[in-house]
This record gives sequence, C-alpha cells and structure tokens, in this order.
Amino acid sequence: MTMKIQGNSEALGAFHDLLPALASTLDVGEIFRHLTRVATRVIPHDEANLALLTEDGVQFREYVTGNNAGPRMTRRATCCPLRNLDEPQLVNDIPGDGPFRAGISAPVRVQDQPLGVLALLAYQPRRYSCDDLAVVQWLADYLAIALAHQRLSESTRQAAVEHERVATIEGSMELLRTISGVLDIRTVFPQISEVANKMLAHDFLTMSFHDRDGTIKIEAASSDEFQLRRIVKPNGSHPPERFLIVDDFAVKSIPIVEPRGFQELVLKAGFRSLLTVQADAGAQEVGLGFWSRRPSAFSLRDVPIARRISDHVTLAVSHERLATAARSVAEAQARAERLEARVHALTSELARQSGPGRVVGHSAEWLEVLRKATQVAATNTTVLLAGESGTGKEVVARFIHRASSRANGPFIALNCAALPEQLLESELFGYERGAFTGAQQAKPGQIELAARGVLFLDEVTEMSPSAQAKFLRVLQEREFQRLGGTKKLTADVRVIAATNRDLRQAVSRGDFREDLFYRLQVFEITLTPLRERRSDILPLSDAFLQDIGQAFGRPPAGLTHDARDALLAYAWPGNVRELHNVLERAAILCQGGLITADHLTLDTAPRSLAALAPQSSRASVTDLNAMERTTIAQVLQDVGWNKSLAARRLGLSRTQLYVRLRKYSLEQPPGGNR
Repeated sequence: MTMKIQGNSEALGAFHDLLPALASTLDVGEIFRHLTRVATRVIPHDEANLALLTEDGVQFREYVTGNNAGPRMTRRATCCPLRNLDEPQLVNDIPGDGPFRAGISAPVRVQDQPLGVLALLAYQPRRYSCDDLAVVQWLADYLAIALAHQRLSESTRQAAVEHERVATIEGSMELLRTISGVLDIRTVFPQISEVANKMLAHDFLTMSFHDRDGTIKIEAASSDEFQLRRIVKPNGSHPPERFLIVDDFAVKSIPIVEPRGFQELVLKAGFRSLLTVQADAGAQEVGLGFWSRRPSAFSLRDVPIARRISDHVTLAVSHERLATAARSVAEAQARAERLEARVHALTSELARQSGPGRVVGHSAEWLEVLRKATQVAATNTTVLLAGESGTGKEVVARFIHRASSRANGPFIALNCAALPEQLLESELFGYERGAFTGAQQAKPGQIELAARGVLFLDEVTEMSPSAQAKFLRVLQEREFQRLGGTKKLTADVRVIAATNRDLRQAVSRGDFREDLFYRLQVFEITLTPLRERRSDILPLSDAFLQDIGQAFGRPPAGLTHDARDALLAYAWPGNVRELHNVLERAAILCQGGLITADHLTLDTAPRSLAALAPQSSRASVTDLNAMERTTIAQVLQDVGWNKSLAARRLGLSRTQLYVRLRKYSLEQPPGGNR
C-alpha cells in the first residue's frame, strides 16, 4: 500500500492536504466531505458511506456522498454486510438486488473503541484489491483522528456549558422560588432584581411589553428612581438578534422618538450602559432591561444569563396570563351554565302551559334559538325574528317576553299585513276624536296598550312607507303622536319584529327604509324551517294533539306508526302552523280513534325535501320576485281577475294581495278594467 501511494504523486498530494482540511472543521458532515474528496483521487468508487454509531449503540448515523441534507438514521440490524466494526472487509461480488456489486470498508476506531465504519462502493464487480483495502484503512485512521478531535472539542464545550449551568442553577432556583405562586409579578419585582443581581450585576431592572407597532410600555421596575413609562421606537429599530447592548449612553446615540431627550433622561438618572433581551409571551414580547451606572458593564457573554433570567420572568408572565384566561373561561362557562339552566327552566315552565306561548322542541337548532332568545331577553334590545312563515316566530317572541323584566307587562301582537295602510297607522299609533271620518272618540293605539310590555310586529315588511317613517321615530326618540293629535306620548315598549322575507333585499329594492332596518336588526334571530329540524316533529305533534283534545273535550288522539312515518317524511312547506292544521283536521276525521296516515291530508307534491331545495341547484339564477309576480298574474287570469277568489287560492288575505298588486303593478288586468 505504501508503494502504491509513493508511486502516485496525486495520491500523495491528496493525503498531504487531508490533515489540515480535517483539522479546520469540527462538523462531522464537513469532515466526511473532505475525506471523500481525497478518497475520489486515490480509489475510484461510486458512493462513499460513513456509518457512525449513536450513543446508545443501537443505530448508525449515516453520511453519504453528496448528501447535504444532514445524516440519516439506520438500525444496526438492517445495515449492509460491509459494516464490520472489528476488521476491514473487501467484497467484489455483493449478492442481492442492490445497485452495488463491489465494496470495501474499514472500521473507524479510537483507542480500540469502535466509532463506525467507512465504506466505498462500486456498481461494477471485482473493482478492488488488497492494496485498496489498506488505503481505506488508512483513510479510516485519518478519519478517526478528526473525529477524536471533534469529540474532544465537543466535550470541552459541554464541560464549559455544564460549568455555567452549575454556576447559575442556584440563582435560577432562588428566582423561581421568588416568582412561584405570584400572579402579579410586579409585586415582587424588587426581589427579582435582588436575586438576578447574583447572576448578572446591575443597578436597575425594568420589565416592558413590546407591542408590534414599536411601542414599549414599561410595566415594572426594581425601584422608583427612574420614572420612564413609555418609549416609542421608530420602525426597524428592534435588533434582529432580539437583544441590545448600549456600552455608554454618553457616547452612543439611541434613535428614540418618545420621550424627547431620552438619553438626557437616562444620563441624568446616572445610568451609562444597558443590556436588554426580549422573549415571546403570547401576542406580545416581554423585554427585560438591565441598567448599570458603569460604562461598558455588559458584553455578549452576559446575554445567555440575561436570557435565562428573562425566560423565568416570561414564564411567570405567561402563568399570570394563563391564570387570567382560566378565570375568564371559568366565568364564561358559569355564564353558559346559568344560561342553559335559565333556558331549561323557562322551557319547562312554558311547556306545561297550553296555547300560543307553548314552547316545544329539543333539536339543536331550536335550542340555539332559545339560547339566543334568553340572552337577549335580559335586555331591552330590539329583536328581529327572521324565518319562513309558520316557523314559530310569535312563540319565540312570547318566550322573550316571558323571560324578560317586562314579563308582568302586556304582550301586544300586530300583523302589519292584515290591515290596510290607514287602518294600520290608526291601530299602531291610535287616534284622537275627529282625526278622520268615523272617529267618534279617541282611541289608544297598540303602542300605548303595550306600555311596560312588548309590542310584537309580525310581517313588518308589509308596513307602508308612511308607517315606517313614523315608527322609526318611535324607535329613535321613544315618542309618538296619535293620528290627529299634537301631544307627544312616550313609547315605553320593547319592540320585537318578525318577517318571512329578506329585509336586506327589501331595502335594496327601496321597499323598506334602510334606517328602520338597522334599528330593527340590532339582535337578529333566524328560525330554522321544520324540515331542517325533523327531530321536533313528533314532540310538536304530541303537544298539539293534547291541546286539540282539550279543545274538543276528549282525550288526545294517538298516532299510528304509519302516521308518524308520514309526518316525518313530509317536507312541511307551511312549517309548524301547517303541522297543527293537519293534526287538527286528522283529529276530527279519526273520531276519537287513532290517527292513521289516511287521516293526514298531506299534499303529495311537496312531500319530498328535494321539492323544496334551493333552485340555485337546478338553475343558475332565480328571481323570486319575478316568480311571485308570475304566479299572482296566472292565478288572477285563471279566476277572471276576481281578487277575493285569487286571495283564497294564493293563501293570502285581501290586504296582503292588494299590497302585492301595488308592488307588481297588477291592480288592473291588461286591456281594460274589471
């Protein structure tokens, strides 16, 4: 082997360059790359592989030629046959399906202790000789020297770190004892400074919170000798290393925006140097400032100690914030539990009653509506109930009234679509004697009758523009006037409005005042249609049958299995109101017996839920107004423009029909009057 090296000037030059290169670095990956560059010049190979034993001796940490991503781990049990830790190996015909056919390896040992294996691999068989085996062993010995040097340096570094750790652990433990169990670290900050002084000498200690906009707010100080509460630093002034050393305030200028004359204030207080470190504490950064009256009191060697102290303080701050957050969570949970208990108590109380205020249902959607209703009931906030017709908006309105402080006051309900424009205003605001023809005596309106109680306005979208303007004043100023009157009256009412239409679209069309919309929509509750809370169908059915039986003076009718299945399968376009009507008719038809599916008059067309699916799933654009206008026009044509008959076919009152006729300009048939 010596003869082979001596006869090869390139190989000799490579080995002469190897030791200085290996001595210049302590990184194992870099050591391996230097070695493989020499190995390439001495022995041809397709891959170089260094496998070093891990501390537990169970795995190899593997380095491969060209692998710059760091070492990979392989288990000893699955390693290749060339990884012999006791003696060199030469295999010119490697068995198996792997790409390599020849290989040569040598153990890497220091003082007879195995560190790993160096292997060179080739794709072609019979590439290596015994001379090559000796060269690889020589390379492995060079590598062992470099690794021994690296490990010795690492041990020295670890010893220095351990010495520093032992030197500061007593101070750290004392610091932890000082801050443990304290929820407001500001109360013990002078003691923290006293303990920290044993690890890092300073004359004054500050703790600050660093906002993302550059503002530094000093939250605590070890004494009151330096009154500085707020510092604003310009953008980009935070050092990227997250620490700052000022050797001498008398020499170095610090770019501080506020307070003006910052350095003069510092020097006047007697401070010459500063070391600050920053650490994350949630959404803010905590900064610890060590101030000294000596110039150049701090150096880079003090930064690790300062960071250790800062870590303890930041931990205490985080503990304080976690405790505060825990209290907030506990309080929120207690409020939620009280709310749930209140909902349950009110629901149980109202479920025992009969009539329009009865509350029945246990679906998640319905319970969420009741939770919101209970939350808003405790206030005098105006409520807007939105949802399809028949979903139980008046039931929710009565629930809010019952749960509020106005429970002992009246509950007045007014359907805005059931009255013509003039009659609606007189019913709402009242009138004075002689206000109009037939006004023989003064009459209070529904607002007055609802004093100290709740005024429920159903179908509020049908309110005329004139009534909207007058009612807006009621909500804004809490005052109104009777028709024909001049005296201002106080409106001591809580307003709950309901609509089965999209008020936002009505505002965009100009049919509803925007300012009134925002006054009504302070707290909006949307009621889910019955088809989307099907678990409430059977409980509602049982409750309705009890009420119906009581009204008929006989025991409540029961439901057969096929009737229950039919109720659950139906889509209920008319929601809860339709369910009540269907059951009332069935209770009459069954003549006191069980209600079967045949007694249920359910339309077959809307039976499936697909029939009520949004049209957007079958067509790109749907204009609901155009559909409504087309439907009304077709019905009017079918009945020969008999508006009373058309209203009955459409399921509307005459007033509701006339409102829509004006809206769509359908008051007269095409081609003449009728």
